Amino acid sequence: MIDPVLLRENPDVVKASQVARGESADTVDAALAADVKRRHAITEFESLRAEQNAHSKLVAKAPKDEKQALVAQAQQLAGRVKAAQAEATAAEAEFDAAVRALGNVIVDGVPAGGEDDFVVLKTVGDIPAFDFEARDHLEIGELLDAIDMHRGAKVAGARFHFLKGIGARLELAIMNMALDKALANGFTPLITPTLVKPEIMQGTGFLGAHADEIYHLDADDLYLTGTSEVALAGYHSDEILDLEGGSLRYAGWSTCYRREAGSAGKDTRGIIRVHQFNKLEMFVYAKPEDAQAEHARLLGWQEEMMQALGLSYRVIDTAAGDLGSSAARKYDVEAWIPTQGAYRELTSTSNCTTFQARRLGVRYRPAEGDGVGKTAAVATLNGTLATTRWIVAILETHQQADGSVRVPEALRPYLGGLEVLTPVVGAAAPAAK
Repeated sequence: MIDPVLLRENPDVVKASQVARGESADTVDAALAADVKRRHAITEFESLRAEQNAHSKLVAKAPKDEKQALVAQAQQLAGRVKAAQAEATAAEAEFDAAVRALGNVIVDGVPAGGEDDFVVLKTVGDIPAFDFEARDHLEIGELLDAIDMHRGAKVAGARFHFLKGIGARLELAIMNMALDKALANGFTPLITPTLVKPEIMQGTGFLGAHADEIYHLDADDLYLTGTSEVALAGYHSDEILDLEGGSLRYAGWSTCYRREAGSAGKDTRGIIRVHQFNKLEMFVYAKPEDAQAEHARLLGWQEEMMQALGLSYRVIDTAAGDLGSSAARKYDVEAWIPTQGAYRELTSTSNCTTFQARRLGVRYRPAEGDGVGKTAAVATLNGTLATTRWIVAILETHQQADGSVRVPEALRPYLGGLEVLTPVVGAAAPAAK
C-alpha cells in the first residue's frame, strides 16, 4: 500500500496518480477521511486507557470505605475502554480497506492513459525478412517434433501443451542461459514454492482487479502463483533486512499458472498465451533511493538477453492505466514476431517502490539521515529474465526455408554445441480418433 504520510501530506500527488491510472480521485478523499477517523478513534482509545490505568492505581490506594464506589466507576470505565477499542479496530480496518483500494503512486514521467498509450523508448535490431513464406512457431515446432498441443489438450485441456525433445531442451537452454546471466550479476538462485498463502498473494497486490487470473485451491486456501515474484516478495515478509552491503537480488525459477480469464479468442494458437509455463524471475530488495537505478539495471540485463538471442525488439514505457496496482513504473520488452507482423511482449520489469514491502512488513534500518535507528520500508523490483514464450520469437526469427531453425550462437553451449534444429521426418500432430 502507499505511504500513509504521503497520502496525508501530499494528497494531490496521490490524486494525480489515480487519475493517470484512469481511476477516480474520490478514492483518495475516501482514504483521507478514513485516516482522520482512524487517528481520532485511536487517540480516544489511548486517552481512555490512560485514564483507566490511572483510575486502577487510585482504586488500589483508596480507603476501604471508598473502594466500592471506585470499583463501580472502574467497571463503567472498562466498558468505555472496550467500546473505544472496538471502534479503533473498526476504524483501522476501514482505513486499511480504503488505502488498499489505491494503486501505487506512479513515478514521474510515466505516461497517462491505458493499454494503447505506451511510449516507445527504443527499437533495437532489424525486422527479420525472409525470401520464403514464413511459418509460425507452432508449425515450426511441429516440424521439429518440439511442441505437442494436441496431447496437451488431451491430458489437461485447452491452452496446455507438451514441450518434447528439442523443444524441452530449448526451454531448459534458455532458462540456464538466463540463470548464468543472473549469477554473473549477483543474484542468488531460488526454486520457489508455487503455492502461497492468501496474505502473501494479497501482499504483492495480485488480488485486485486481476484476481480472476489466479487459480485458487479452495480446500487448502492456497493460491497457485502466476510468477515467482509472489513467493520472492513473501520470502522476507515481516523481516528487517541489512542492505548496507547493497541490494538483495534473487532469481526465482518456477512453473507459473494463469487462468487467462477474459482472453477468450486471443492467441489461442500455440504457446503464446497458455495456462502453465516456466519462468526465471529476477527480484530485488533495495533501498528506496536506489530503486530507479536498480530498475535500469534489470532492464539492461533483459536487453542483453534479447540481443544475445538475436531478437529484434522494442522497449516501451507502459502507461499508468495498464500498470498493475503494485507497479509505480513498468518497462515491457517486446520482440518482433514475424508471422504476426507485430511486436509482442516477451518480458517486463517493474519498480514497485515500497508498495509491496509495506503490505508484507519488509523493512531495513537507514544508516544516515533522520531515520537512523528507526526502520523503513524497502523498495521491491522484479523482472523476467527467461520464460517459455521466448521460444516463439526464437523459432520464428531464426527459421529457414526448409523448416529448420538456426540456433543463436550464445545459446549453442546450452544445447551441446548444436547449431541448427532440423525437422524430424514424419513429425506431425496426431490425428484425433
